[in-house]
This record gives sequence, C-alpha cells and structure tokens, in this order.
Amino acid sequence: MKILIINGGPRKGNTWRLTMVVKKMLKRFDSSIRFREVHLSEVGLPFCLGCSNCFRKGHQTCPHYQKIRPIMDLIEECDAVIFSVPCYQGHLPGIMKNFTDHLAFLLHRPRYFKKKALIISTTGGVSAGSTTKALASTLSGWGFNKSYQLPITAFSWNDYHPTKNDLRKTCEVTHRFYLDVNSGKMHTPSLGVVIPFNLFQAMCIGNKGEKDYPTEDNRFWPKYKGMNYAPGIPLTLLHRLLGTVMYLVGKMIAGNVVISYKK
Repeated sequence: MKILIINGGPRKGNTWRLTMVVKKMLKRFDSSIRFREVHLSEVGLPFCLGCSNCFRKGHQTCPHYQKIRPIMDLIEECDAVIFSVPCYQGHLPGIMKNFTDHLAFLLHRPRYFKKKALIISTTGGVSAGSTTKALASTLSGWGFNKSYQLPITAFSWNDYHPTKNDLRKTCEVTHRFYLDVNSGKMHTPSLGVVIPFNLFQAMCIGNKGEKDYPTEDNRFWPKYKGMNYAPGIPLTLLHRLLGTVMYLVGKMIAGNVVISYKK
C-alpha cells in the first residue's frame, strides 16, 4: 500500500505532530505501507494567476505546471492521500488553498475516482471541523471516492500533546481509513457529485458554443458519453435516474447558452 502525505501548512506545527501520530498508527496496522511526503512550503508554488489556461487549454498549459505535475503524479501513483491542514481562521491555510486553486480544473474534469483521503486538522480553539469539511468537499469534486476527517481541538498554540481522548479518536478514524483503503471497496458517490458529473458531460459535448469557444472540457467528456459516472464506481438506481435527468437538463442548457472567453 502506498500513502502520500501532503503537508498543507507552512510549517510543522500541531497538525503535523498529529499527522506523525497517524503515520505511526498506520505502520502498526501494516508495516508494509510505503509513505511519501510532500511539504507544500518547500515546493515554491507561485500564486494561481487565474489565467484559466487549465480550464480552456488543459492543465499542462498552466504556467506553474512543472511544480504541480510531480504532486499530481504522486497522487495518481498512491492508494490514498493524507492531507495535513492546520486550521487558519476556520479554513484552509493560504498555501493549501493556493494548491487547490491550481487544481480547480479537476472540478470540470475529475479523475481521482478510486482514491481515498484522510484529512487531519487541529485548532487552538474552534473550526477544525469546518477546515476538514471544506477540503473534503473539494476532494469529492476532484473525484475522490471517500474522505475521512479528523478534526481535533488542541487547546495549544504550538505545544500540542494529544490527550487520551484525542488518541482514541485518532486511532478509530485512522483504523477505519486503513481498513477501507486496504479493502479496495469503492463507495457510491453522493447525489451532489453525480449531478455536476452529468451536467458537465452534457454541456461539453456538442454544445452551442463548442465550435467558437472550444475548451479542454470538450475533449475530455466524450470518453464518458452514455455513463452516469466513472467506470467501476457503484451507483444505485436513484443515482442513475438522477444522472440521466441531469444529463437531459444539461443538453437543454448547452443548446441555448454560450459561455464565451477572450481568446
């Protein structure tokens, strides 16, 4: 099993300490696990410019692609990802938000359908939960099959020592995460994930503006034509019915709306 750990904070503080506790627990569960670490503070990723190249021309045309590509490749190669993200004002640290901004095109062209994640966050007082929820929402849009959340109130600015209750909770969540990844089981996505999948697919195939304003989305979605979601991911009858309805809605929208951009 390969697990990638992404340190989404600017340093190795309370959240990173808890992440190392999780790493040790995972090694106890399975000594054969291989870990890779990425520290975003060491990547030197410039701010996202909002140029929209990733949306229109493909993520390979991002001006910072050479820094983003190695991380994307590591996610692709691993079985699961642990995101270590300290709580900054109830949300992701700027360095992590900048990373997700660079991968925003994945909301249009999801890919990590068989990946699972564990999101760890600590806070001195409140809002660790809102931090993990924010990233979990983003990951579902990227295609991640399942995200486990471990928000912890540390009551410490920079000298966190997990309590017995913290360790108990950490062990429970980490064990569930490990068992799920090890099982290889794929979970049914939420309806909120199936809806945009089918809308994007319909709106990007043969739409009114495709000839005048072609985008990478137009080249991406044909491979999923006739599918309500990615192959190998289980869907209920309700998911399939809703997906079909949203596809038809998307075709109606695509026939009447043109989303333009300056070439």
